[in-house]
Amino acid sequence: MTEKKQNSTQTLKELFAGSVGGVAQVLTGQPFDTVKVRLQTQPRENPLYTGVVDCVKKTVKNEGFLGLYKGTLTPLLGAGVCVAIQFSALESAKRFMGKDLSLGQLYLAGAFSGICNSIVSGPMEHVRTRLQVQTGGGFSGPWDFVKKTAKQYGWSSIYKGQMITLAREFHGYGIYFMVYEYMIKRTMDREGITRSQVSPLKQLTYGALSGYVLWIMIYPIDVVKSKLQTDSFDKNTAKYRSTLDCFKKTFAMEGIAGFYRGFLACMLRAGPANGATFAAYELAMNIIGRD
Repeated sequence: MTEKKQNSTQTLKELFAGSVGGVAQVLTGQPFDTVKVRLQTQPRENPLYTGVVDCVKKTVKNEGFLGLYKGTLTPLLGAGVCVAIQFSALESAKRFMGKDLSLGQLYLAGAFSGICNSIVSGPMEHVRTRLQVQTGGGFSGPWDFVKKTAKQYGWSSIYKGQMITLAREFHGYGIYFMVYEYMIKRTMDREGITRSQVSPLKQLTYGALSGYVLWIMIYPIDVVKSKLQTDSFDKNTAKYRSTLDCFKKTFAMEGIAGFYRGFLACMLRAGPANGATFAAYELAMNIIGRD
């Protein structure tokens, strides 16, 4: 098999395994994400929820348990694609840079995966965020939101908040994959084993730790992204003129704490969701075979 064909086969395997990891991530983490977004975007004056537990109670009481899974269809369809892109882009970048990569190179490989991922994650998260904060009528689902919004404001409106999403993905996935790959490589070197021999428990643990580091590093950016993506499309009624304006107004009105609303819900989600993502990806790769 030629090197080009071998790389193509490996990429297809990584895409498939990444999609498996993406589905595992959504099913595990969606309720936490719904709570996170609702806390991030609720009004400062007369807030709807006093905290994580209150948000969960009110959501389940008013909308049923499935209320925690609002907007799930979009990430369930999109996360498989997103995580597939993340892992295949990461591995392609690693192959391009060679073996025994430094921490800096692993960061760049992860950042490259983030850039590729943002093309899909930007609009996907915009749609999901709009549906998550919807507590009454409005849009019946993701396709209804896309059709109505694009018709009224143009297709570019679906990419609202895209630039800050790109910045978040670049730095976030750079850190995310750098931490995970370093821990996997360190385990392989210390124990003298191959990647497929790393235990599932360590994969879960390393994935969870990578998720915690990811969100600690990018959470303020994510808050601003959520605020921008749920802001009015009409410039005359929008709260924020730009990303910088959103940062300034959030700090002026809420201080540093304003950039950490919903942080607890995010941290509760980060461990299980990202642990499941990596463990599912590694399991799928082991089953279909690594070249």
